[in-house]
Amino acid sequence: MEAKIEGGEEDEANKRKWKRKKSTEASFCPISNLDDGCLMHIFSFLSPIPDRYNTALVCNRWCYLACHPRLWLRVDRSVKDLSEPGVFPNIETAVAAARPGDTILIAPGGSHRASNIQIKKPLCLIGGGELPDETTLICSRGSDSALEFMSTCKLANLTVKAELGCCLLHRKGRLTIDGCVLQCESNPLDYLSCPIVSTASATQQLSSSLNSHTDGVFVSQTRIEGGAKAVLTSGDLELQRVRVIYARTSLLFWFDVEHQ
Repeated sequence: MEAKIEGGEEDEANKRKWKRKKSTEASFCPISNLDDGCLMHIFSFLSPIPDRYNTALVCNRWCYLACHPRLWLRVDRSVKDLSEPGVFPNIETAVAAARPGDTILIAPGGSHRASNIQIKKPLCLIGGGELPDETTLICSRGSDSALEFMSTCKLANLTVKAELGCCLLHRKGRLTIDGCVLQCESNPLDYLSCPIVSTASATQQLSSSLNSHTDGVFVSQTRIEGGAKAVLTSGDLELQRVRVIYARTSLLFWFDVEHQ
């Protein structure tokens, strides 16, 4: 009887020892031995949405590094402490503080005012919600556009609404619009508005010919509502490669606007 008890206690001890060893092996990860600078550099190669966003859910350390201002800036109207680095109350101040190549994450919920904001450096603006309808930029009546692009930029997962004028004004550079919603004034004033307006010209094409990316507007999986037409060009760019897919209650557009 005593031998059985001793054998049972030994089995339990072995099980506890095995569990501790297993948990230690599971918690050990070579990437966790890297310093913060190396990890942050690795995170910089991830796409902001959803990869870099998901890394912030792993642990507190990864959350701090994945949301660090060096990787992206945040626009959040609910933040009261404006001294927090990398967080801004509106899009205009975030764009002004951003460095070329930065990503600006715009918080979902409510609406963000955007009127005639000029972007003269390469930036990526991304909505922080699961759907583009959760992050809305509103261009007030009387403004020419919500955003004016004068450099290579990307817009993703955002809804841009314009009462009059246009949602996006493209002057030069390569503008990529992916998974967005562009809404303009509906009847009877739809003839006064247009979701996308491009004024890029051939002279700008020649000046940017040394760059790897040519000027143009490249739209994918984007919903366009209202306006006289989807794209208005007053320069030398032309609408090309149009594709439309019907998805439940909306139409999704794919097209390019570039030099012929």
